[in-house]
Amino acid sequence: MASIPRPEYPRPQFVRKDWLNLNGEWQFEIDTGDSGLARGLRERELNSRIKVPFCPESKLSGVEYLDFMEAVWYRREVKIPEDWQDRHVLLHFQAVDYEATVWVNGREVGRHRGGYTPFTCDLGLASELGDTAVIVVRARDPRDWHKPGGKQSVIYQNAGCHYPRTTGIWQTVWMEPAPPTRLQRPRITPCLESRLFRLEQALANPRAGWTITAVLNDAQGEISRATAVTGTDFAAVLQLPVPENRLRLWQPGDGQLYDIDIILTDPSGAVVDRAGSYAGMRSVAIDGYKILINGVSVFQRLVLDQGYYPDGLLTAPSDESLMRDISKAMQAGFNGARLHQKVFEERFLYHADILGYLVWGEYGDWGFRDRSGRVPTTVVDGYRHQPGAALLAQWMEVLGRDYSHPSIIGWCPLNETSQPIEDYMTALDDVTRGLFLATKNADTTRPVLDTSGYSHRVAEADVYDSHDYTQDPAKFTIQHAGLANDNPFVNGEGKISLPYRGQPYFVSEFGGTWWNPKTAADEPSWGYGERPKNLDEFYARFQGLCDVLLDNPKMFGYCYTQLTDVFQEQNGILTFDRRTKFNMAKLHAIQTRKAAIETM
Repeated sequence: MASIPRPEYPRPQFVRKDWLNLNGEWQFEIDTGDSGLARGLRERELNSRIKVPFCPESKLSGVEYLDFMEAVWYRREVKIPEDWQDRHVLLHFQAVDYEATVWVNGREVGRHRGGYTPFTCDLGLASELGDTAVIVVRARDPRDWHKPGGKQSVIYQNAGCHYPRTTGIWQTVWMEPAPPTRLQRPRITPCLESRLFRLEQALANPRAGWTITAVLNDAQGEISRATAVTGTDFAAVLQLPVPENRLRLWQPGDGQLYDIDIILTDPSGAVVDRAGSYAGMRSVAIDGYKILINGVSVFQRLVLDQGYYPDGLLTAPSDESLMRDISKAMQAGFNGARLHQKVFEERFLYHADILGYLVWGEYGDWGFRDRSGRVPTTVVDGYRHQPGAALLAQWMEVLGRDYSHPSIIGWCPLNETSQPIEDYMTALDDVTRGLFLATKNADTTRPVLDTSGYSHRVAEADVYDSHDYTQDPAKFTIQHAGLANDNPFVNGEGKISLPYRGQPYFVSEFGGTWWNPKTAADEPSWGYGERPKNLDEFYARFQGLCDVLLDNPKMFGYCYTQLTDVFQEQNGILTFDRRTKFNMAKLHAIQTRKAAIETM
């Protein structure tokens, strides 16, 4: 496994014992005009090689092709393990950008649209598949489609806040065997007040009269178990109580977790399927202006994390690099992150769960609007493509994948939408409200921010925020003094947003101060405001801005821009290659001069 890139198990909250990592060398070909199907690329050998799971734009892929690619093709032959013969073979793609079609042994087995979420192709019984499976993937990513693209540049070169594109496979590809009737991913809800975990367990190809058993464990052994017999509902609901003497809270900086073993048995009592999961016992609630974690007000010192890497782009070069990013942020005094304009791979959330790192989940929607802020439509193959509909469908996949991660303490599907509030019955209103309602219906346990900064269009949104890159602490103080009288700073002077109505409020983007004195004079770079003249001036500005928000009794948190430099945007606390730029102990002291957890 050591020679396979990204060899670790990609779905740590739903683990089966048997699996096969398909990362590594695949055949590859760029399909410049998206004519490959007509030209026979599905049937023939491809003309080059690529290292999966890295996208062809990245150095780690071995391709490093930076121009637009309408479509790309992948091909690989996989030997099916002999001991899988009596089970179905499930082929998993953790993420393919943007629209994927998959063939195995010449037969189409799956399609998926959306660049951030996983999908699975059921290849049927291994015994019917044969000794080998020839996998062919076409990934289409047309430049003229209005699609959720996060920070991917819509022109050839990087510009402003836009960076190199990601096309095709960019997360792990893998196989696992599973029975025809099998466990699906569980939905786990911690119920702190009741001292129990609520587990909703559905089956694929369900059968009546089968038994699902869930066992809750900690380091001391079994805590509790519950069983349910299938046949009356679409999903079994099991409750796993935690006695007081075994109660361990998941909280910031202390990611206490419980293991959950899930077993499916048939009517004869034979074990048919088995998977492992985990959960953290914590609650998230709102009390006036405060957001409570486990009933305690926690000031959220978040950092903006865009999840880009110099050699892997959207794909981390290693599992250790994901954990390192979190550790570096915590070392600087941050207790969480806003995962910005990207759905991070699940291994990141796994490490956040372990380390007790607070996370706001977001979607990479920044590129789906046109320059006016309006939601556009595009005619593709004679049909009108509405990116708002695509965003809603893909966001629901995100919620399904990530619901059970305790590190996620809030959702925000949109970022910096902007359109005059006077524009009547705009698509933006429908998209924003639809995403908010879908999120609230899918998850009643976390707060939902309708959009980060700019166009707040849902009156009943749980949270309100602003983005403010003012660099002068004195002016920053004046702009945020109005929150004391329920008159906070609002982007667009209220022209693009509904009025604030007393929700918990935070500045979800601020700072962004340029600092990278080692940048070559002719290298394009930028940050917000004038460059500090020296390190002392940077520290003074950083402390001045943080103090304004830390000292505001009605502010529940902030998000500093940003964790790392990203290409030309050089305003991180780390360089792009993750070297420290500042005294991390000094940044930590500035942010934590007040208790991290306090009752307001």
